Amino acid sequence: MSPKTLRTQHREQLRAAILDAAREDFVREGYENFSMRKLASRIGYSPGTLYLHFESKAHLLHGLVEEGFERLQQALGRAHDSEDPVQSLTNKLRAYVDFGLGNPNHYHFAFLLRREPTSEPVEPHPSFDLLRRAVRRCVEQGPFESLDVELTSQTLWSAIHGITSLFIVHPDFPWVGRTEVIDSVLDTTIEGLRRRAAAGPDVEKES
Repeated sequence: MSPKTLRTQHREQLRAAILDAAREDFVREGYENFSMRKLASRIGYSPGTLYLHFESKAHLLHGLVEEGFERLQQALGRAHDSEDPVQSLTNKLRAYVDFGLGNPNHYHFAFLLRREPTSEPVEPHPSFDLLRRAVRRCVEQGPFESLDVELTSQTLWSAIHGITSLFIVHPDFPWVGRTEVIDSVLDTTIEGLRRRAAAGPDVEKES
């Protein structure tokens, strides 16, 4: 292995180690109380070493957020595609919930951690487009024929994000059972969309 390859590998390993340590500190202390200097001291590096990889606290947080989204996208991409478009969609919804519950810290950074407001427009991550494409297939192949793709995608995301975040934030609540609640949320939401599709096309409501 060449010296250049070794340096690149070392840099990538160091960056991953910083992200792993920072993830714990952000979850424990929150954005406002997080300190780059405290993190450097805890993992045995100088603050300058951290700033070589991440120019600011906001940049470090962005790295954690992107890592969470990328892993979610990989999980959704692995969900089984069925000939039945609704079953394929359901598989992706379950994969989403499973990812969040299996990786609560990554999910926390992608969706739950409060961050500094920005004036820049927010663009949906490609992981959301995987969900949107699964919904579009249901619209094009009939089960959700009369529904608006964007509205339906956001409705489904709201439902699965709600149950995922509740299980993460309130694990001690006396749930009747994770599987039972997840099944109920998905079945109720999908059935509601089928009924709305049968009732006629979505129309834009005047404000």
